[in-house]
Amino acid sequence: MSFVRDHATILNSRLNEAPKRLVIVAGPRQIGKSTLVKEVLQSRKSTFVSVDQQDSDSYRNTTQGTPALSQRVRGSEPSAEWLIDTWTKARKQARQLQQNDYFVLAVDEIQKIPRWSEIVKGLWEADRTENLNLHVVLLGSSPWLMQKGLTESLAGRFELIPMSHWSYTEMQEAFDFSLEEYIYFGGYPGAASLIKEENRWTNYIRSSLIHPNIEKDILQMTRIDKPALLKNLFELGCIYSGQMISYNKLLGQLQDAGNTTTLRDYLTLMGQAGLLAGIPKYAGQVHRQRGSSPKLNALNTGLMSALTGYTFDEARADRSYWGRLVESSVGAHIYNTAEDNTKVFYWRDGDNEVDFIIEGRRKLLAIEVKSGQKFAPPKGLDIFTQKFKAATPMIVGEGGIPLSEFLSRPVSEWLKHNHD
Repeated sequence: MSFVRDHATILNSRLNEAPKRLVIVAGPRQIGKSTLVKEVLQSRKSTFVSVDQQDSDSYRNTTQGTPALSQRVRGSEPSAEWLIDTWTKARKQARQLQQNDYFVLAVDEIQKIPRWSEIVKGLWEADRTENLNLHVVLLGSSPWLMQKGLTESLAGRFELIPMSHWSYTEMQEAFDFSLEEYIYFGGYPGAASLIKEENRWTNYIRSSLIHPNIEKDILQMTRIDKPALLKNLFELGCIYSGQMISYNKLLGQLQDAGNTTTLRDYLTLMGQAGLLAGIPKYAGQVHRQRGSSPKLNALNTGLMSALTGYTFDEARADRSYWGRLVESSVGAHIYNTAEDNTKVFYWRDGDNEVDFIIEGRRKLLAIEVKSGQKFAPPKGLDIFTQKFKAATPMIVGEGGIPLSEFLSRPVSEWLKHNHD
C-alpha cells in the first residue's frame, strides 16, 4: 500500500458530510495535492479534472464506465464556459444519486480560469438552493494564488485544507530517507526516486519545480515589474539560506536591482508560494521588525541543494555549509508547520543572536540550532531570555533536543510542550 498523508483523513471526513461548503486544497507545487485527492476519490462517485491539461483525454470521470466529462481543444485556454459545462455535467451525475449519497467534482489549478471565484460563487449558490448532493473540491498551486478570490467572492463558503512540503517523518516512512538525506534533498516526493543519480535529481528540481514556480505561477499570476530581479533574488536567497543579509547588500549583488520595498515584496510572494522566506528580526515592536534585515530561509532544502552546486558528499564534508543546511531544514520545518497565528523571527543584538524566535499561542519560544560536533553554551540564547523574560529557551541538535525528534513534531507541539 502506498503512503498517504494525514490530509487524506481530513478530506475523507469533509466528503462524508453533507455538502455545505466548498473544500479548498492548496499548497506549493509538487507536494502531492493532486495525487492525494485522486486517491481519496477512487472509492467515491467522482470526477477529477485539471485546468492544466490541454487535451480531452484528461477530462474523464474517475467512476468506472462513465464517459468523458468535458472536452476541450488541445492548446486552448481554460474558460468560464468550460468550467460551467464541466460543473453542469457533474450536477447531472449528482441528481441521479440517492439522498445520502454524494458526487464529488474536483478541479485542479482552478485559479488559472479567469474570474474563477465569481463563477464558482454563482454555481455553488445555485447548488445550495437546490440542496444538490454535489461536493466540490478545488485545488491550487499555493494559497496566495487563490487568496483574493477566497476572501472576496467566496468568503464564508469554503473550508481550507492547507498542504505544505513533506516532513522528515513523511519522507522517512514513504521513501526510507535517512536524516542526512532529508537535510540535503528536502521533502519533494516526486524527486525521491532520483537521489542516487544526483545530476538527474538536480535537473528535475530545476526544470520541474523551480522553473514552473517562477515562470508559470508567480510571473503569470502576479504583476512583476522586474522578473529578472525576482529570479536572481530567488537563486541568491537559496545560496544564502540560513544567513541574515541586509537589503542593501542584496541590492549590491543583484542585477536589475530595484529598491528595498521591491525586494521585501518579492520575498513575501516567494514565501507565500512555498519557495523562500525572508524571516524578520524580532524586536518586540512591529515597526522595527518591518525595517529589519531579513534572514533568508529556503522552505525546502532541496531548492538550496539544487542551486548551490554541492554534491551530497561535498555538503556533508563542508561543516560550515552543512551547518547552514541543518539550520535551513529547521527553519523550513518551523515555517511549514506554523499555524496561521504563529509568527517566526530571528534575533540579533551586536554579536549575540538566536536562530529562531517563535511567537504563537501567547507564548514565546527561542530556538538555537547546534549542528557541530562540540557543544558550546549558546550565549545569545541566555541574553535573549534575560531581555525577554516570557521566552522559553530551546536547543536543537548537539546538547539539546535531537534534530530528528524536533523535525518529527510540528511547531505547535513544541510551543505547548515547552510551556506546560
